[in-house]
Amino acid sequence: MYDLAIIWDWIAFSVRWLHIITAMAWIGASFYFVALDLMLKPNPNLPDGAHGEEWEVHGGGFYHTVKYLVAPAEMPEHLTWHKWQSYSTWLSGAVLLMIIYWVGGELFLIDPTKADLSLWQAILISGGSLTIGWIAYDFLCKSKLGETPTLLMLLLFAILVAMSWGYNQIFTGRAALLHLGAFTATIMTANVFFQIMPNQRIVVNDLKEGRTPDAKYGKIAKLRSTHNNYLTLPVVFLMLSNHYPLAFATEYAWIIASLIFLTGVTIRHYFNTMHRTGKGPHWTWAVTVIIMLVIAWLSIVPSMDSYEESQARALTPYEQKFASAEGFAEAYDTVVGNCSMCHAREPVWEGLHWAPKGIFLETEADVARNAQQVFLQAGVSHAMPPPNAIQMDEADRRTLVAWYRDGL
Repeated sequence: MYDLAIIWDWIAFSVRWLHIITAMAWIGASFYFVALDLMLKPNPNLPDGAHGEEWEVHGGGFYHTVKYLVAPAEMPEHLTWHKWQSYSTWLSGAVLLMIIYWVGGELFLIDPTKADLSLWQAILISGGSLTIGWIAYDFLCKSKLGETPTLLMLLLFAILVAMSWGYNQIFTGRAALLHLGAFTATIMTANVFFQIMPNQRIVVNDLKEGRTPDAKYGKIAKLRSTHNNYLTLPVVFLMLSNHYPLAFATEYAWIIASLIFLTGVTIRHYFNTMHRTGKGPHWTWAVTVIIMLVIAWLSIVPSMDSYEESQARALTPYEQKFASAEGFAEAYDTVVGNCSMCHAREPVWEGLHWAPKGIFLETEADVARNAQQVFLQAGVSHAMPPPNAIQMDEADRRTLVAWYRDGL
């Protein structure tokens, strides 16, 4: 039974790898086309309906790209659609969220100090919020606000701030930031699936049937594409945040996440302007640095239960299962003796100011809550403790494996 944890961890690793690969493909294609669109130059010799052209050199060859503002006069024989990158990124991300935060919800999703949720309730909030978020966003885009893009973007930012605060009230800090990223990524992929691609298909069908395409479909797709352009970088930050406790394990994690969306605007504004004019506004980098300094300042206020609070609170059913397993006393002594100098609320290891990945291994509740990670990191593998810190005996590692196996 305990072998399932190893297999499950490799499945999660494989899905994460796929998610990163497809995300790189999506982001790369998205950024390229945004840059290409902004670098287009007019030319009086272009075909009718052409908006601009761009000459590029790469890999020893020259590329000549011509953009039609609505559509060419006739349907080309070969047409490449850019859609699989977005769909594959979202689907692999959704599977990864289910593996880590749904199946592993008792450890990574639920925070009993914030909200008394059962696993199924937490999963329902997790999945439901992503769906509701898209519906609300899509409604706003189709309303009169769609005619005022700047106001719409400000309202979208307000929604993201509200969601950041809301997630942080009920989930662990790690899960809160990850879900805010998933919330945003769902909007981005839904933009491609429900708006950008359908409107492009309408234009293609009009060309095939000899009708003149309506320019409004391109405008709709352009609005959603612009939103995706400015949301991409914050999503990448939020997806990486679970590796850095300074980002998620603080009282103001929701403010940190909100400010990151502003850095996405400043950074993309610089590159978008540079692609369009050949020179970027350097003030955007100064603003970005100031925002990051504010974020760093906010991160020094930890959001965690104290050692005394962890000892006093009642164990969750998941924790109780491992705390009552045979060999827990020996396993607890092993973990405290080998791991707690780093994985403490106030680490004593020189140069270490925060517990790695925000994982504490001091109290019985701490150890029971992180049973699977202890098993994987220090039981079946030698990842922890680091070789240059403490040499854990093989007998101690076998103790951890036996304890975890009995708790399943």
